[in-house]
Amino acid sequence: MRTTRTVAGIAVLALALSACGGAGESDGGGQQAADSAVGVTKDAVVIGTHQPLTGPAAPGYSKISVGARAVYQAINDGGGINGRKIDYKVEDDGYNPTKTVEVVKKLVLQDKVFAIVGGLGTPTHSKVVDYLNSEGVPDLLVSSGALAWDNPQKSPMTFGYQLDYAREGKIQGKYVKDTFAGKKIGYFTQNDDIGRDTQAGLDQFVKDQTVARQGYDSANTDVTPQLSALKAAGAEVVVCECIPAFTALAILAAAKIGYKPQFVVSSIGADPATLSGLLQDFAKRGGASVSSAQLLNGLIGTGYLPDVAQTSDPWVAYFKGIHDKYIPKEPLTNTLFYGMVQAYTFGQALKAAGPDPTRQKIVDAMSSGALKGPGLTPFGFSKDSHSGYTGAYVFKINPDTTTTVIQPPSVTDRGTGAITPYSGERATPEQVNLLGR
Repeated sequence: MRTTRTVAGIAVLALALSACGGAGESDGGGQQAADSAVGVTKDAVVIGTHQPLTGPAAPGYSKISVGARAVYQAINDGGGINGRKIDYKVEDDGYNPTKTVEVVKKLVLQDKVFAIVGGLGTPTHSKVVDYLNSEGVPDLLVSSGALAWDNPQKSPMTFGYQLDYAREGKIQGKYVKDTFAGKKIGYFTQNDDIGRDTQAGLDQFVKDQTVARQGYDSANTDVTPQLSALKAAGAEVVVCECIPAFTALAILAAAKIGYKPQFVVSSIGADPATLSGLLQDFAKRGGASVSSAQLLNGLIGTGYLPDVAQTSDPWVAYFKGIHDKYIPKEPLTNTLFYGMVQAYTFGQALKAAGPDPTRQKIVDAMSSGALKGPGLTPFGFSKDSHSGYTGAYVFKINPDTTTTVIQPPSVTDRGTGAITPYSGERATPEQVNLLGR
């Protein structure tokens, strides 16, 4: 009898311990965790992210979380979402995948976040997607255009944010083919999914014109050999799918060897304000001074959010108001704006999840297709698609580093579908009414 009671007691204790298990503990994760309200109290919602505050990707990208935090502060000062304030925890992973695994597990296991929002980087975030999904942790608005974030069957908790690299490569490729017919093309891309996915899109249009393909590793900042190889191949147009630091390094390396190709840069590395700062900073470190305006004049880029210089845009005006109130000393760059839009979009999803949010409810809200916002093309979110923005416009940098749109927004798919102009109306900040009832 005593033995029976002991066994029964152990069983009860085991059940009790199991019931106390949070995300990341050995409770099986998955649907059980998805149905829980980990990270949600009556007053707050705790979320986390991993960002490169130091390391090779930090120049430029370290400001994304600054912009996001300003929006969360604005939301909190406005009463929060359904009465809950957002507790935003930022961990520095240095753009090092090993460090990313460490800090994300800390966020999940120790901080017990409700969701990871805007985790940045392709090589970094790739290392935690399976973990987050196995633990049932919403993995929302990943800061990368890799196709890996759009796989609802394998990774139901993961959602993209920005335009994916294959779509962007297609739009860039068609523009280059139409504009630079007969010119020799070179690719300069990051050696991971960024490069692979982009080339898949580019090759649909300019494969026959391509004379050289050069890649870079983010741990090696000397890109002179790659730019020299592109020059030797006679590439007249260089499509650069690079993070901001490496866009700047490529431009400086080209100038150093007297190489003057037409650069076509993707959205992840084409912010004029960020590039201006990086060009001057890197040149100064090398004991030189440069005119960033001169180096950037004529650069062609792609984007899906309005340029912050377009002050008449209602969303730019809206976020500038938040910027001026909370972070007036920070330059209002497109990179900072990226973080602000990302945070606002999470706020929309959290509001749509209702007054009693669970992890499954926010996944359902993300999948609803109802999220509207600042982008110039629509999100691709649905039950069958976890793709972020679905198209882009093309712009050119002017002599004063402002930009001019030279091809209106167009949308496409990640496969071989057509590229079509997009003219849908955007919801205004007043229509979205994030802080209203």
